[in-house]
Amino acid sequence: MPSTVTTKRGRPGYDQQSVLVIAVDVFNRHGYDATSMGILAENLGISKSAIYHHVPSKGDLLKLALDHALGGLEAILDRPEAQTGSAEARLEFVVRQTISVLVERLPFVTLLLRLRGNTEIERNALERRRTFDHKVAALISAARDEGSLRQDIDPRTVTRLLFGTINSIVEWYKPGGSLSPEKLADDVITMAFHGLHVPSQA
Repeated sequence: MPSTVTTKRGRPGYDQQSVLVIAVDVFNRHGYDATSMGILAENLGISKSAIYHHVPSKGDLLKLALDHALGGLEAILDRPEAQTGSAEARLEFVVRQTISVLVERLPFVTLLLRLRGNTEIERNALERRRTFDHKVAALISAARDEGSLRQDIDPRTVTRLLFGTINSIVEWYKPGGSLSPEKLADDVITMAFHGLHVPSQA
């Protein structure tokens, strides 16, 4: 099951999760490095000392946020649908579920994608993301080996282009609009897999 943000009771009016949601929004607007505890307190409408009733530090807020984003992505690969069946079917499942996690946890994934690797927390998160990408690349290679995907495109290139497309969603997708998450996933899969299928023989 995808990970969830643990709720920890703190000062009246907020719990850890509500503090985290606002903090992620502030990190995305100002940048993590440029966000001070004072800026967070101003956006929360509480004192800096009150924030420490919920989390020990700004870094702990970042770690909670990144764990929420990465936990959702990593859980996809543990699902039975990602482990059984043809490589092509497993790849399609992973792509569809990745889009679902991105939409459901949009601010958290946005923060993940904007990391610069300036802190140990960020570097650890980036390493986890690379591990996820490598596993998807291996799935693309398996689909190519089984003959369901084209042989003439390097799997690493496919991975970069595919996830470049998926990652760009955070810059323009608006939840609650006319384009549903399901239709968005359908469109991405149709576009990507139409170009990846082995051309039909005349």
